[in-house]
Amino acid sequence: MKKAFEPVNLVRLPMSCPWQGNRGDRMTDLVKVIELKKLRPRRGVAVRVQDIEVAVFLIGEQVHVIENLCPHQHIPVLADGELEGNILTCPMHGWQFDVTSGSCVHASGGLRTFPVQIVKGDVMIPMPEEEKPSWW
Repeated sequence: MKKAFEPVNLVRLPMSCPWQGNRGDRMTDLVKVIELKKLRPRRGVAVRVQDIEVAVFLIGEQVHVIENLCPHQHIPVLADGELEGNILTCPMHGWQFDVTSGSCVHASGGLRTFPVQIVKGDVMIPMPEEEKPSWW
């Protein structure tokens, strides 16, 4: 009896793809935002990272990074906002956000937040290679 198919030799593939660590896994590529020593407690700093402006805050020993755009009218002013505890107040319209979660205090929606890693004294965040603002 003739077989309907011929067996195929299995090919062993490497455990990692050649593009890993080189833009293959774009969300894990870390990008430097600012040196940790340049941050002051409870004072926001606006920094452009690739095509996005972020606001960086030092609260206690924790660093928080959010997109610097107020979702109300997409104005990059949040780094200049007033911070009380974890609550940031937009200097333009008074909207309030929790910088740890990005959630809006009095309305639905919120801000884009970025996970932070400190590497050799630098504040680092993961950033896709081709990024668009959250309102795009």
